[in-house]
Amino acid sequence: MNLKESTLRFIKQCRRVLHVSKKPDKVEYINVAKITGLGIIVIGIIGFIISIIAQLLGA
Repeated sequence: MNLKESTLRFIKQCRRVLHVSKKPDKVEYINVAKITGLGIIVIGIIGFIISIIAQLLGA
């Protein structure tokens, strides 16, 4: 397969994905934002706890 064929195949795949995808509505967008925010908070809390434990152990 040469460069031209692989490029055309890639473009076809991109067009298919764009055709199938849709813009999220307001409710879906808010839900994704809430889940993402919650994940960031949880990771921050875990990092904070690890930092506190490391300081208590004198590392």
